[in-house]
Amino acid sequence: MQRRRTRPERRRTTLPQHGQIDDAALVTSEVTPAGDGKILLLACGALAREILAVTKGNGWDHLDLHCLPAILHNAPDRIPDAVEHAVKKYQQAYQQIFVVYADCGTGGVLKQRCAELGVEMMAGPHCYSFYEGNDAFADHSDEITAFYLTDFLVRQFDAFITQPLSLDRNPELREMYFGNYTKLVYQSQIEDPLLLEKAKYYAEFLQLEFEHRPTGYGDLQTELAALKSAP
Repeated sequence: MQRRRTRPERRRTTLPQHGQIDDAALVTSEVTPAGDGKILLLACGALAREILAVTKGNGWDHLDLHCLPAILHNAPDRIPDAVEHAVKKYQQAYQQIFVVYADCGTGGVLKQRCAELGVEMMAGPHCYSFYEGNDAFADHSDEITAFYLTDFLVRQFDAFITQPLSLDRNPELREMYFGNYTKLVYQSQIEDPLLLEKAKYYAEFLQLEFEHRPTGYGDLQTELAALKSAP
């Protein structure tokens, strides 16, 4: 039987209310193909805000975006079928489809499915890796007791963590789920004091040490920059 670690009591703080954070990153966009040379980014909804920031900020008008629901991450075995369905739906309308998912808990199935469909996908085990940079993240391979948050997960902490794990109704479950973690690592894509404040609050809520790593968009920007439209 596994022993649970005991933790010193911590003073709880109240999460300040500085305004409501929207759920724009959960929105699934509609695809409207137009012209030769267009590339469709078939992406996880958790990356929507960041992908749009990169593509719009660089003026990459040859990249269209279609997002699958971010909630699929709560059932990663469904991701390969959802990606395949979308690829088959849009492949005749685009020069190329690029899948903006990493492995994301599919155990290599998504990579195999993309190979069968003839489409490329993001490299890396998950978004925590490619945001930090896959090479840099590999240097933290010993961080098996770290729990990671991105900007999206800070915004959607209740929807993706608190409520699915019933921590809002049964806070005593926190030790069962997070008792073997030692720290929360917040990988921020943008500089936002409110998100940083919330991330610190969630670290305290989970009774974990806090570390902030400003990663920016990492390999996401690098890989999207390499997608060239046809001349």
